[in-house]
Amino acid sequence: MMFRRIKPIAVCQHHSAQGPAYLQQYLEWCDCPYQLFRVDQGEMPPQSCKDFSALVVLGSDRSVNDNQPWIRKELQLVKDALERQKPVLGHCFGGQLLAKALGASVRPNAVPQIGWDKVRVTAYAQAKCLLRAEQDVLMFHWHFETFQIPAGARRLLFGQYCLNKGFVCGPHLGLQSHLEVTADSIRQWCLQDEAVLQRYQHLPSVQSVSQIQHQLEQKVAQLHHSANQIYHSWLRHLPGMAGLPLPLVG
Repeated sequence: MMFRRIKPIAVCQHHSAQGPAYLQQYLEWCDCPYQLFRVDQGEMPPQSCKDFSALVVLGSDRSVNDNQPWIRKELQLVKDALERQKPVLGHCFGGQLLAKALGASVRPNAVPQIGWDKVRVTAYAQAKCLLRAEQDVLMFHWHFETFQIPAGARRLLFGQYCLNKGFVCGPHLGLQSHLEVTADSIRQWCLQDEAVLQRYQHLPSVQSVSQIQHQLEQKVAQLHHSANQIYHSWLRHLPGMAGLPLPLVG
């Protein structure tokens, strides 16, 4: 398909196993241009969003409160996108960075949460617009911190181990979970960070490798069904994308 030519979406990656993965597939299906910035490989994020139509910030094993030059630069980039009214989509660390840019606090969650778990969809109209008739959705989680809901934003999703799992503020969407993962990226992540999983195995909020990978393909297919709806709704905020049809990919 071909929509009116738009500026590319800037995508910031911070961890080798937390790439755009399914989001990249989705953007390519939509014929939507993007530019990937491998911050985890030493590439700095862009200084401004003026040459981009939107901004996506992916996950990281760092805290948004860490005193790192690239984190400070990315926080300024998110604020620049907000000032320019460029839609922002944050996955996990990215959702926390968006919340912080909007003036909300980010702090350690009561417990780490790693693995598959359903989250509930709130009754707000914005939540129903994103996920239609869904009352709960299965998502993949890997996080140690949580965000407050920014002033003026709406909570979209909430979970049993973490209250604030997603929010919307105008065209901006922050998620405390991972829609972008694929079966392959989850396997890579589990292999790369297996020591983290073993360290917290005593907690009910942290699943083992075998639990995470049990019926993995079916879980990922279910996740991508929700991702299609959420990505579709978010992309419709971009200029020229209002007529984007709901895809059958996934």
